[in-house]
Amino acid sequence: MNPKKAISILFPPKADSTYHVMSDTACHDIGLDTICEKLTLKKNEQRMILSVMRMMTDDPEVSNFRIGVFSDILAFPDMRKKMLALLDEIRFLNDYGSFKKEHEERSGMWDFLHRLSELNDYIKSVEAIRECLNAYEIKSEGLKNIKDYMDAVYEASSFAELKRDIQELNADTATLRSITLGINLNRSFEVESIGLISVNNKEFKSSGILSNFAEALSTKDGIHDGNDWNKSYRFHPISASSAEFTKKTGRFGDFYAMLQQPFIGAALASKTIANVPEQDSSAYLTHYFDQEVSHLLSHLTRKLEQILSKHVSLSIGDIADLIPEFTYYVHWAEYIESLKESGLSFCTPTVRIPEDFSSAEKGIRMKAQQIYNLKLAVATEISPEEIVKNDLDFSDGHTLYLLTGANRGGKTTITQAIGLLFALAQGGISVPGEGFSFSPVDCIYTHYPADEDKTLDLGRLGEECQRFKELFTACTENSLLLMNETFSTTSFEEGYFIAKDAVKAILMKNIRTIYNTHMHKLAFEIEEFNTLSTKSKAASLVAKSEEGRRSFQMHIAPPEGKSYAEDIALKYGVTYEALLEE
Repeated sequence: MNPKKAISILFPPKADSTYHVMSDTACHDIGLDTICEKLTLKKNEQRMILSVMRMMTDDPEVSNFRIGVFSDILAFPDMRKKMLALLDEIRFLNDYGSFKKEHEERSGMWDFLHRLSELNDYIKSVEAIRECLNAYEIKSEGLKNIKDYMDAVYEASSFAELKRDIQELNADTATLRSITLGINLNRSFEVESIGLISVNNKEFKSSGILSNFAEALSTKDGIHDGNDWNKSYRFHPISASSAEFTKKTGRFGDFYAMLQQPFIGAALASKTIANVPEQDSSAYLTHYFDQEVSHLLSHLTRKLEQILSKHVSLSIGDIADLIPEFTYYVHWAEYIESLKESGLSFCTPTVRIPEDFSSAEKGIRMKAQQIYNLKLAVATEISPEEIVKNDLDFSDGHTLYLLTGANRGGKTTITQAIGLLFALAQGGISVPGEGFSFSPVDCIYTHYPADEDKTLDLGRLGEECQRFKELFTACTENSLLLMNETFSTTSFEEGYFIAKDAVKAILMKNIRTIYNTHMHKLAFEIEEFNTLSTKSKAASLVAKSEEGRRSFQMHIAPPEGKSYAEDIALKYGVTYEALLEE
């Protein structure tokens, strides 16, 4: 595997998948936006997770890829925590380190040492990520790709050389403890120039600088012959930041800062020093030392420059880009775990590829067993045991469901639940239920009643018709279309006339559809609809009720032929008898 190739655990390493973006309206209609808000308190993470979920493709390889990654992350809680921590270290280096920054040609030694430390941290992080992934029996292609990527980076000759070079440079610089300066004086004992004598691996020891100076002058051989240092002088430290230091040296540290190379003349420096503001002299001393040490150790800095430029294209950016993707899976895993602990059931979805199934199963594009509406389950206070579960499938014989039944009998709930199942499964996430196999959809489209303020120009029916035409045009036979009381804003006869033509067109386009409607007459036309196409068929799905009691169970059955107005009237006390009793 090429270590320079970008890696992802959301998108398999192929470039021919086509993605469609689910609309904000559809996300809201199926409750996906509400669920994503429960995963994290951070708004930016909520937006990121929703943006991943709404990018949809019918490519089965993408769904399989994500399902595998999520299964691994869900199975190994310790691994996901370690990986997030390690990736966060990489992100810090990527965001705040010097890897992406341009450096001046003559950067100082201290800057190089800082960059050296960053590279060392990078090496440790790569090694730790490798060790973490190797410690678990991961099965997914996505995490194996990261493991292979890290192995390739680690084993590449460039990485091995980088590690070796940094170890050598660390050995060279780790012992730097002091610097020796030489100061030239004129006849008036004024400082004329200054230069770097040596860089040492030992610190100077403290003693009286005045007594040292007096002793050096009073002894017979006090004035040293020549300028070779015999290492016999003792040392007395003075804080470069102290006011006394600044006063006695005439801002000597500022003078240092003006010198860009050893033994530059004092005349030029004195013209500049007058304009230097009163500041902490230690900053100027450090700057000067930085320049002088870099000059003295030019062979070392050149070597470090070569190493940095040679490895500047290493994969730190690619690794840092994995953090949002890991965050996506980790938040979902933690959320699903918490719901499982509360008693809710989840299963790993299975991608259905028609050619992999027997002749009896061909044409089945979704098979859902004991599924339920996740949004409703987490929004209500009912116990998991009270949640009503249903079975449903999309197949050649059940391409379009005309869903009828009692008001508040669960029609909208099951319609929304199907949309959530596809969104979750194609995002790789475990789905609510006992079993879910599916052929991916290229997008989810919803047609729910519009808000009043959106229908002022066209009228409610006009707006519904226009919006349906746009959705129908966008749909393909690989889409999922969810319709909730479509064409119900006008008279029954007008709505029925439009809805009948819409159903025919949907069947001819072979779109997986649930049409939740109060127009039971549509469901009585099933046989007529099914003469239109040999590939796709409509079916009547009924939300059952017994003696006015809603069971929230869905059954494939002929429509019951009721508007359920009597049930509603009895419930709210608006029958003739109930009204007269008041």
